[in-house]
Amino acid sequence: MTGTVVIALERFLPDARRIADALGADVLSYGPDVFRAAFAGYGRIVALMSAGIAVRGIAPLLTDKWRDPAVVVVGPDLRYAVPVVGGHHGGNDLARELAALGIEPVITTATETRGRESVEGLAARTGCEIVNRDSTRAVNAAMLDGDVPLYAVAGPGFVVAGPGVSLLVRKGEHVVGVGCRKGVDAAEVEEAVRRALREAGIAPDEVLVYATTAKKRGEAGLLDAVANLGGNLVFLDDGTLNAQEAPSPSRAPLIGLAGVAEPAALAIAKRKVLVLVKQTYGGVTVAIAR
Repeated sequence: MTGTVVIALERFLPDARRIADALGADVLSYGPDVFRAAFAGYGRIVALMSAGIAVRGIAPLLTDKWRDPAVVVVGPDLRYAVPVVGGHHGGNDLARELAALGIEPVITTATETRGRESVEGLAARTGCEIVNRDSTRAVNAAMLDGDVPLYAVAGPGFVVAGPGVSLLVRKGEHVVGVGCRKGVDAAEVEEAVRRALREAGIAPDEVLVYATTAKKRGEAGLLDAVANLGGNLVFLDDGTLNAQEAPSPSRAPLIGLAGVAEPAALAIAKRKVLVLVKQTYGGVTVAIAR
């Protein structure tokens, strides 16, 4: 699969193939289950058909803007390309690519219509991921009113940010949740994390962030271990952790938490799927989600 697909009614398949050739995409003929198949297998979809058909086809499949594929509708006359889903998540870029075929992109996301950059656009341009995705609504809204400052922290260091601040880190697929005994040393934490990554078949450069409870802000061994791993450590408040399920038994209820390692990993993970349930290595617990 190419990552991009053009879906068209049978009568429009010749034009669909021309679009697909320009994009390096696959082609699927429209049918009752075609959008379901496309959502499962592609990150970008061009729907060569009326907007009504496309919207009715994708509406039951939409779950989360961070996981849904970008969908761009192109009218049968090939005049306009309209991102209807995922404008900030690849849809606008896909529509602009179609301009090479003489198809005019119609961009409706607020920041772009004002000539401003979105948080998502900045993250993509700089090769980063957004850790706290709920923040983008407030930050993008602020960008409509004026310049929003950008602070770069090379680390090691601490960042204490409110809900209206977007945190960007290097790209990665996995989130490593870590819990530890008080006073644990860095070598023990680092070895535990490396062991967990080996057991899961994950390289350190595939990690988006490491996450733990805010109660561990002063845990020097944990801070030093993540720095040695070249990672970013995110501290999560009690409410965020307790909003997640903790599949494995834990002693964390003793400190008012449902869990630490598993909830921390799941809270930030994009797909909310554990790939390594909580493992205990001496005084350190590790879980990995994606």
